[in-house]
Amino acid sequence: MKRELFLLLASVLMVDALFIAGFFLFQIDAARHPVKIGYTAVWTVVTLLVVLRSLAHIRTMRRRGAS
Repeated sequence: MKRELFLLLASVLMVDALFIAGFFLFQIDAARHPVKIGYTAVWTVVTLLVVLRSLAHIRTMRRRGAS
């Protein structure tokens, strides 16, 4: 289970690193307000999907009794 928690943390950090790099690469800071809001919304949804997928996997493992 510790491995899955580590993978969850690593996945979230990787998503954040990619979106932060994209923020500067695509110059989102200089973009119009709706673009910033849209970028933030996509970032949030992707992070949420990664977390929910990992937590579902961890929950399945706990139900099976794996540690």
